[in-house]
Amino acid sequence: MSDAPNTAATADGLPPAATPLTRAALEIDEYASTLGWDLPARLFALVDSAKLRRSDPKLAKQLGLSEEEAGLTPVEQDELPAGMELDKFLGTIAWPDMVAGCALVVERLMLPPGAEQTRPKNATEAQLADWVANHPAREEVRITAAVLRDGKKETALRLRSKDIAREVLTGPDLVPGLTEALLATFA
Repeated sequence: MSDAPNTAATADGLPPAATPLTRAALEIDEYASTLGWDLPARLFALVDSAKLRRSDPKLAKQLGLSEEEAGLTPVEQDELPAGMELDKFLGTIAWPDMVAGCALVVERLMLPPGAEQTRPKNATEAQLADWVANHPAREEVRITAAVLRDGKKETALRLRSKDIAREVLTGPDLVPGLTEALLATFA
């Protein structure tokens, strides 16, 4: 992504994107941004819009899909079980054939490159979490990771300190562990 902010927008107000997966990730990120911060993780099925119109025209109409609309339609799933670790929850998912991909929105704390050098040695997981939470250079981020059955990946990353659409970073390898965990839900 270039350093210059992207001020162009499509008719739906979203920035232009090269692929349907990138557009879906940005659409989900934009939706999540309307809900605010400090929310639990959210899971979405990604469905081929044209197939959805053919197989369930009533649902497609309810979702506001136009006849010409191509790409992927995000469909939010039920809330994730409270208290269940995310990796364990992802291990329980099985998607029907109609689902072309999935996306997950999570909020996390990230540290800048080089912060690892000051990481406490032999710290427990709780001590590391406390170290990250209190690090002066920590950054709150919202991650929207999206994948397709065929292995394509995309991530949209929004910094809380730069909470505007044109500042959202995108790329397939921004959070590789999360996209790999999502791909495993299709195995």
